[in-house]
Formats: sequence, structure tokens, C-alpha cells
Amino acid sequence: MNKSWQHRPPAAFRLDDADAATTQVRWAESPSGQAVEVIAEPENAPPLVALDVQALSPRPRFRWGRLFWSACAGLALLAIGLAITDLIEGLAAHNPELAWLGAALAILATIAVGVIAVKEAVGLLRLATVERLHQRAAGTLISDDRIEGRALARELLALTHSMPRLARSRATLEGHLGDIIDGADMVRLAERELMAPLDQEARRLISAAATRVSVVTALSPRALIDILFVLGSALTLVRRLAYLYGVRPGTLGLARLIRLVIVQLAATGGLATGDSLVQQMLGHGIAVRLSARLGEGVLNGMLTARLGLAAMDTIRPLPFTALPRPTLRDLMGELIRSYGGGEERQKLPESAISPPPNG
Repeated sequence: MNKSWQHRPPAAFRLDDADAATTQVRWAESPSGQAVEVIAEPENAPPLVALDVQALSPRPRFRWGRLFWSACAGLALLAIGLAITDLIEGLAAHNPELAWLGAALAILATIAVGVIAVKEAVGLLRLATVERLHQRAAGTLISDDRIEGRALARELLALTHSMPRLARSRATLEGHLGDIIDGADMVRLAERELMAPLDQEARRLISAAATRVSVVTALSPRALIDILFVLGSALTLVRRLAYLYGVRPGTLGLARLIRLVIVQLAATGGLATGDSLVQQMLGHGIAVRLSARLGEGVLNGMLTARLGLAAMDTIRPLPFTALPRPTLRDLMGELIRSYGGGEERQKLPESAISPPPNG
């Protein structure tokens, strides 16, 4: 079978040759027998990653509010020190032994305050480290910097070195540090190896807390008890998630973490999403099986689950790229199924009234 091909014969040329022209036209559009036309193919664009607007917004260098509270704290410390000095002088005027006892107690209190301050500072530093890792990982996914991805993986290994459950995952990731892997792929590999077990445990903690809140608030006779239990469960859940991902915040660190979680909820519209989800669930016939009190319990459990998901996004050192992000719909589906077994499901389980273990 004979065919008449219209293509030009093979030829060798250099790109810097004057007879070779680099254009964006096709071979079919180039004139036959004229100068060689080279098509410049665009490289594959890196995947787009949504960065946190709060992380990109410039922070003011000087804050008057921080200066005000720092000055107030200094004045309070001076007042406390002056009061203790006057107390010791008054004790010395009455009994020297009491003055020595007061001085010893003051020294012990100073040492305890110093230790607490060090722990709070370490907790704040660890929280800042996790925030910085999250921002660097998002930037590495865009820049695809191999050196930055490898350095980020080493810092994640250092952050999770005290977690026995990640021993095998750390060994696997360390084995790939010497390989030729792009920065974005290294971040995804670190997420699959290190974050997958933690995400599974975090989802279990959020689901258990939401179920516990829904059951207790559905059977509680007082609204004040509901409010106190929901607040306590929310604080405990955030603290457990922080310890799970290696943050280990103190009192000040937990307060800052709660503020970041509230900002995350406000930025993502979590409450509005939750309200629409409840209306959708109740519109599909769930209200027929649930009483009004149980419906209120489901709403409280849903808000607890939404808070847990926002805390998970805030505390997690890496953004969700290689692993799927847990959704409120999945967690609330598990919560609704817990009420679907008949009247015996309405009894309060023992795990719901027992205090949660310390995280």
C-alpha cells in the first residue's frame, strides 16, 4: 500500500542557529521547505494550593494593646513583690522565725512560677512551630523546592520523635530522605506516612466527643448543665487533639489555640454550614425518629464535631493534599446512625457519664 507523505525529511539543527525560529505555530501551519519551526511546549503547571488568607496578611510590627497588657502585668508583679516584702518585714518585726518561713515560702512560689512560665513558653513555641510548618508546607507545595521539602520532612520527624505509634512511619520516611524526590512530592509523602495514623485517631476523638455531648445534653434536665458540659467537652477535645499532633500547649497556649479555632470557624462559615446540614438531615425524615430533646442533642453534637474539625485544621502541621479531609457530613452520619437502633439507644451509656481521661 503506497501513500504519499507530505512531511519533510529528518534533519538535524541547533536551537541557536539563525535558520531555526522558535514560535508557537503548528507544524501543519509552517511553510514547506522554509525555516524550521520549533514549538515551545509549556511545562506542567504546579498544582494550586489554597493558602490561608490570615497567614498571608501582613501583621503589624507594633501593637499598643500588647504594650498595655505588658505594662499592666509588670505593675501587678511589682505590687505583688512589694506586698510580699512588706509581709516578710512585718513578720520579722514580730517573730524572726516567721520571717524566715515567709521568705522560704516566697522563694518556693517564685521557683514554681518560673517553672510554669518556662512550660507556658515552651507550649507557645511548639504551637508557633506547628503554625510555621503548616505555612512552609503550603509554600513548598507551590514552589516544589526539593531542598525545602527535605528540610520540612526532617522537622516533621523531629516533631514526632516522641510518638511511638509513628515509629514505622518515621523509618519509612527517613529511608526516602536520600532519594531524588521533588519538594511537593516529599510533602505528600510525609503527609501519607506521618499524618494518616494521627488523622484516624483524631477522627475517632471527634466522633466520640460529639456522640458523648449529644447523648448527655439530650438526657440532661438543666440547660446550665448542658452549657457547662459542652464547654468542658470542647476544651478537652481541643486539648486532646493538640497533644495528639505534638503541640502540648499550656494554659496560655490552649487559650491562643481556642482563639485560632474560633477564627478558623468564622473564616470557613462553620456555623452556617452546620445549620444547613441539620435542616437537610431533619428534612429527610430523621425528625420522625428523633424527639425534640434528641434533636437538640444532635445539634450540640454537630457543633462539637464542627469545632473538632476546625481544631484539626488549625493544629495539623501539614495541609490536606494527599489525604482526604474529614467532613462534617461523615461524622454526623455516624452520630445519626447511633440513634437508629430503637429505644434502647436512648439510654445513657456509662462512657458518656464517666470523666474523660487526661490527655
